[in-house]
Amino acid sequence: MCICLMKPGLPGMPHKGAAMTTTLSALPAAARASSQPKVKGVQHWSNALFVLPFVLVYIALLVVPVVTGLWLSLNDVDVLSGDRAFIGLANFARLWHDDIFRGAIRNTFLFVLMTTPAFVALGLALALALNRQDRVGTALRTIFFGSSVLSVTIVTLVWRLVFMTDKGLLANVMHSLGLASINPLTSSALALPAIALVTVWWIIGLPMMLFLAALQQIPEEIYEAAAMDNAGRWRTFWSITLPQLRKTVALVAIIEVILQFQLFGQAQLMTNGGPNNSSRPLVQFIYEAGFQQWALGYSAAAAQVLFGLMLIGVALQMWISKRGQTQSGEST
Repeated sequence: MCICLMKPGLPGMPHKGAAMTTTLSALPAAARASSQPKVKGVQHWSNALFVLPFVLVYIALLVVPVVTGLWLSLNDVDVLSGDRAFIGLANFARLWHDDIFRGAIRNTFLFVLMTTPAFVALGLALALALNRQDRVGTALRTIFFGSSVLSVTIVTLVWRLVFMTDKGLLANVMHSLGLASINPLTSSALALPAIALVTVWWIIGLPMMLFLAALQQIPEEIYEAAAMDNAGRWRTFWSITLPQLRKTVALVAIIEVILQFQLFGQAQLMTNGGPNNSSRPLVQFIYEAGFQQWALGYSAAAAQVLFGLMLIGVALQMWISKRGQTQSGEST
């Protein structure tokens, strides 16, 4: 291929500089190399460098502890001497026959069942009620979210004062109604529900804000079209709002299942697992076995059980959510 450049001159007469001819083959090799695309492998390596810090932190904070905990669960560890003896599944067999461990699993499951539906239902209800752009809505959103930033120590201290048998707020209300006062934290039947109530009051702001963010992403045109069709509030919520929030409902449920399986601070500070182990969760059992009885292998085995239960709970929730989306898509 040839490119000819000529300066204009007299007709039929070439210019004094004659024709300047440049061929692509005469271009320098470096210039041709720079115009070629880079090797894909080099680009992939450069992209990998950006995610390398996250991968290293992920391995250090998650993979290594999980593998270490699994190895500890298969050993009998002497904390003082540091000696380890491989015992296989003996720690898990011991857990199977431990009544306190089985009670801790029961308490943890009951706590998750009491709190997770409440977080989803109350969080959605508050978001629907406070999805308004005025001062009242802003103030109420701030109030409900404000409790979420408090520490577990402050929250449990306040509620222990509320539940005091003689001078607490609950006792005064019951006295005004002519009823005998009772401290739910001292009752085997009421201790765990009381902790669940405190937890919902404490963390309800997070699911509320997630639902609020999702509500504000729904196009107004959909509601305008529903209004033109004379759709009522319940019909609008059931046919428009709830389907649009399906993924957020699943997200909130998964987050709360993971968080509530890790119940520890509230039970430790409010009841210390009592009375009669009625409010001892699985994480508290792990803590006491590892750092009070110094049975690290036994504690690690219980931690592996908790990890497996959390995976099963999350997988079940994701399966239910996916099945609901599939059925919704088929019905439409």
